[in-house]
Amino acid sequence: MIRTPLRPLARILKARESGGNPDAIERDNIRRRHEEMHDRDRRRAERRLLVTGAMFFCAFAVIGTRMGVLASSPPPAPRASAKGAEILAQRATITDRRGRILASNFDTHSLYAKPRRMIEPRRAARELAKIFPDLDAARLQRSFTGKSSFAWVRKTISPEQKQAVHDIGEPGLRFGRREMRLYPNGAVAAHVLGGAGFGLEAVAGAEVLGIAGIESYFDDRLRDPARGHEPLVLSLDLSVQAAAERVLSGGMRLLNAKGAAAVMMDAHTGEVISLVSLPDFDPNDRPDPPTGEDAKAGESPLFNRAVQGRYELGSTFKIFAVAQALELGLVTPETMIDTTGPILKDGFRIRDFKDYGPRLSVEKVIVKSSNLGTARIAADIGIERQKDFLRQLGFFDATGLELIEAAGAKPLLPPRWNELSTMTIAYGHGLSASPLHLAAGYAAIANGGRKVTPTLLRTRAPQEGPRIMSEDTARQSWRMLRGVVADPEGTATMGDVSGYFVAGKTGTAEKIKPGGGYYEDRIIATFASIFPAHDPRYVLVVTLDEPVETSGSEPRRTAGWTAVPVAREIIRRTAPLLGLRPEIEPPRLADIRRTSD
Repeated sequence: MIRTPLRPLARILKARESGGNPDAIERDNIRRRHEEMHDRDRRRAERRLLVTGAMFFCAFAVIGTRMGVLASSPPPAPRASAKGAEILAQRATITDRRGRILASNFDTHSLYAKPRRMIEPRRAARELAKIFPDLDAARLQRSFTGKSSFAWVRKTISPEQKQAVHDIGEPGLRFGRREMRLYPNGAVAAHVLGGAGFGLEAVAGAEVLGIAGIESYFDDRLRDPARGHEPLVLSLDLSVQAAAERVLSGGMRLLNAKGAAAVMMDAHTGEVISLVSLPDFDPNDRPDPPTGEDAKAGESPLFNRAVQGRYELGSTFKIFAVAQALELGLVTPETMIDTTGPILKDGFRIRDFKDYGPRLSVEKVIVKSSNLGTARIAADIGIERQKDFLRQLGFFDATGLELIEAAGAKPLLPPRWNELSTMTIAYGHGLSASPLHLAAGYAAIANGGRKVTPTLLRTRAPQEGPRIMSEDTARQSWRMLRGVVADPEGTATMGDVSGYFVAGKTGTAEKIKPGGGYYEDRIIATFASIFPAHDPRYVLVVTLDEPVETSGSEPRRTAGWTAVPVAREIIRRTAPLLGLRPEIEPPRLADIRRTSD
């Protein structure tokens, strides 16, 4: 670049000749140079701003155009962005206590379409509708002939269906590897297992997630790659579970019941050997939750009656009142109790099912199931002591069972626990609990007086829970329960099983109306049992919703005619499966008499 001198000699000489000041020439030149530099920098800045603005405009135009295209076009086929980004779908198996598979994984395929690669999309739509009757041929045809470059057909298909699709010969129909959860026993233990579904999905794989039951409760454990080779071992016995479901289903149909539940527990370890809720479902094809008018509480097959169902369980609660009175030293089995009635309390009338006479022993109060006798025993116990005892038995909290459904199933307590509540709760009215709560309460009687927490996990050691009652109190209690079955005057005389000697208590409770009060012809029938009675080990609770026995001249709804025969058949079929040998019940020492020297 050629720079002009600030003091050019020619101009200086000319200025001197004309009498001018040569220094003014230099100042003028400096001013002109600064003005030129300023103009040049301004033009350069304007060009840069113009270029930057043009670049931003182009960028926004490209982004806006792309967003418009994405919003108006169907989504592309899902695919992994890198070779190592495949979805890991492996999930640990679930087995019963003997190692038999309850839930496993099954390799299958997904079916999707690439419409732009299809040769005969209309024919393909018609053929697919024949293979999959639930698919609409017209909808498939619109999907295949539209602007979409990808379309799901089925997320999972069987090997036979895959072969049938392959035989269509359409290159635009593609298969993707897929792993799904398989329940090989169908509906057996459906409410325990719950079910699984797909999370993240791609054409080459899908994430399997637990959506209910034990699958959801232990979802992290089952998906842990470090423990994928370790099966989750449950306390259930598959053979016992299947037998209990079969018997309960048959009894439910014969007795025209709306639903049924059965829980079998090991009274010492807390292990749930069998848990049944009917109606049930197949977790391989889990139905959608009911909505709107169909979402009636307790009527969906997804509803777990054994865990989520909270019912007034009737006279099965009487043994708790008697056991507490025994523990407090208020009574003995021979103590005579006033059973005259009715009892009028706060405008409520307490009466017995029939007249049992003016006085009954405590043992006969249980055997004959006297509401009046139990109410008077409860009145002697008092409100606070009763609440404390039932709290220790677990009737104030959720059971803690390893099902997500169990967390919210707390018993329903009276809003105002007064003396009337104490009397009615003693014979099973005024407090609603699940059959599982009842089974845990009876387990404390069967195991010698210790609280146990129900569990669905296999364990080998007895639970050393807090002591609720003495061994002597527990022993006297289950002996009275044995009388309910063995005594000719008992309410469960049809419940005995030869060689296994059942003890238990019936409960017949009228169902609560939604607006308050009770139905006269709708009941919950329950039989809570312990077996074998001479060496208690297992607890079985059977509950039927609105059963009716119609073999006689009049319909019979009480638990002695409905729940008891069903429980007896469950015990008869499952006791040998549990490894129990039939025995002759040892007599009480007090009943032995010397006949000769």
